[in-house]
Amino acid sequence: MRSPSRLPHETRDSRQRTPKTDMRGLYQRAIKESFVKLHPKVAARNPVMFIVWVGTIVTFLVTLNPNLFGTVQANVNQQRLLNGLITLILFFTVLFANFAEAVAEGRGKAQADSLKATRSDTIAWKVLPNGSLEKIGSTQLRRGDVIKVVANDMIPGDGEVIQGIGSVDESAITGESAPVLKQPGTDIASSVTGGTRLLSDELIIRITADPGQGFIDRMISLVEGAERSKTPNEIALTVLLAVLTQVFLIVVATMPSFVNYIANFISTAFGAEAANSLRAGASIAILISLLVALIPTTIGGLLSAIGIAGMDRVAQFNVIATSGRAVEACGDINSLVLDKTGTITFGNRMADEFIPVNNYTVEDVARIAKLASLFDETPEGKSIVKLAEKYKILADFNLNQAEGVEFSAKTRMSGTNLPNGKQVRKGAVDAIKGFIRSRGGSVPPDLDAAYERVSLLGGTPLAVCQDDQIFGVIYLKDIVKSGLRERFEQLRRMGVKTIMLTGDNHITASVIAQEAGVDDFIAEATPEDKIDVIRNEQSQGKLVAMTGDGTNDAPALAQANVGLAMNSGTQAAKEAANMVDLDSDPTKLIDLVTIGKQLLITRGALTTFSIANDIAKYFAILPTIFGAAGIGALNIMGLKSAQSAIISALIYNALIIPALIPLALQGVKFRSLTADQLLRRNIFIYGLGGIIAPFIAIKLIDVILPFS
Repeated sequence: MRSPSRLPHETRDSRQRTPKTDMRGLYQRAIKESFVKLHPKVAARNPVMFIVWVGTIVTFLVTLNPNLFGTVQANVNQQRLLNGLITLILFFTVLFANFAEAVAEGRGKAQADSLKATRSDTIAWKVLPNGSLEKIGSTQLRRGDVIKVVANDMIPGDGEVIQGIGSVDESAITGESAPVLKQPGTDIASSVTGGTRLLSDELIIRITADPGQGFIDRMISLVEGAERSKTPNEIALTVLLAVLTQVFLIVVATMPSFVNYIANFISTAFGAEAANSLRAGASIAILISLLVALIPTTIGGLLSAIGIAGMDRVAQFNVIATSGRAVEACGDINSLVLDKTGTITFGNRMADEFIPVNNYTVEDVARIAKLASLFDETPEGKSIVKLAEKYKILADFNLNQAEGVEFSAKTRMSGTNLPNGKQVRKGAVDAIKGFIRSRGGSVPPDLDAAYERVSLLGGTPLAVCQDDQIFGVIYLKDIVKSGLRERFEQLRRMGVKTIMLTGDNHITASVIAQEAGVDDFIAEATPEDKIDVIRNEQSQGKLVAMTGDGTNDAPALAQANVGLAMNSGTQAAKEAANMVDLDSDPTKLIDLVTIGKQLLITRGALTTFSIANDIAKYFAILPTIFGAAGIGALNIMGLKSAQSAIISALIYNALIIPALIPLALQGVKFRSLTADQLLRRNIFIYGLGGIIAPFIAIKLIDVILPFS
């Protein structure tokens, strides 16, 4: 091998990344896209901003002809100037909202462009039934075709390695420079992705996806923000905003009738001049200004950007989500189902000690353990052989005449059938007990003591036997990843329950569970237990997330509300899940819950801020434009005039959208608080802040403006 392989579970912090996405020219493209989105069909997708868009057209028309909808009770030139300023501000309000969405989409499109650069029509060598090779283009490959790839060649399509072993450069997909070892027969190392490059040796690969349906193709379609479908929560909020907009539209539309009625009364009581002043306050341009100031334009302009940015944050975390629904579901998760191996612990359990029983010696246990592990290519099996070699144990037979027995979830043991007819096995203690009893043997009395000793240490005990005799126990050491207890505590404070699944016995599982700090655990779990646990939690009305990488994980990944598949896993797992982790780091599911909650918090915070803004704008506009109706005393901000109040409020209304774009894209800082604590915090910061900020900003703009 020319290149060392990457360990499947090394920490993210230790990984060397290569830049994947070029963000140069992002804002220039976003500005251009902002004008493209002015097309009526595009604008109509956002009901709140569409009202502003229509209002801009109407105010533009009354700028050209102030008397278009009736004779105005004011100087025509002054009215034309005011209408023109209102039109310009409303236009920029729409433009800023388009810009926010375009920036969010641009980040996703930049990532898609970088992925498209890896996708090209490469040459593939198809293996024909007679064993010969045929040179064809990668676009001609179909699911089930078998190809041969040699060192330095690009892998032409998604597939499973069925023969050979080699290092693959996946930096184009994962951003990691370290090569990954690929070989057949294992869930975590047999899957390859089209567009990656083989660095050493050669592989025989079975294609698993037709052209246009490969992993990179699906990634490109998913990260394109423009293709994003709205989530149920986003749709519900859009409907709410549309209803609020409709209510204010009806209120403002009926206002001229009331104004005329009141003006007639004022004309009789106070004179025609006061009445005309009131009627001037109800001109079309001013009513549109009032409508735009009252409807929730801030959240209306940022809502789409928040959702797109949520998916983008997940993508920046090297996770591809199949939809915004999956990202949002992460924020609503109630239960987190985690495999112990590779997620809570490092996964590569290593043999640490041989413990003899039944009057055998350590050397006897080492010899049987080595014989049982000769055909075991797992890290655990190799560590057993390595530990046994310290005792100078040699195989005194021809290895080619022996037969390896693979581990299975049903038997829970593996081993070797020796040339002399003897059978050596290693596996779970209860499985080995059943094996020797089936051959007429008996369980030594000191076996349970050795079993409990290893279990109480948090290790995994494997019993070893030959035919009907148990020789001892292998102590496999498993280490809990640092920092998990604190992270599980954060999830607990947010109301998320953590459940650990492990094939270990109950004692070992309880020790690991206590050390890791999970809320519950399932010991001696089978693949079927995963889906049973998920269904049980869902039957209680909970949303469940889990990780997996193997074919046997696919049903559970499909059943879970959030299924995170490892990129190094099988094609079946990746197709069943609604998220794929390019780094193949199972612990990342914990981070995705945080990102999902951050998305919901950000949307809630900015909605609160937007609606709170309206309170200040009420006091800015209404008392000044309808002062003649006797509500001038409510002008507590002391704004100079109706014109100044309107322009100041609209300028603030427009500028607050680009000012909040960074917060919408980056998200509100996440804090591990309960739902009640978050609600109180958001009301205090974004509710109270949403009331205070406009008062200050509108007053400052009013002071700066030259209106009197």
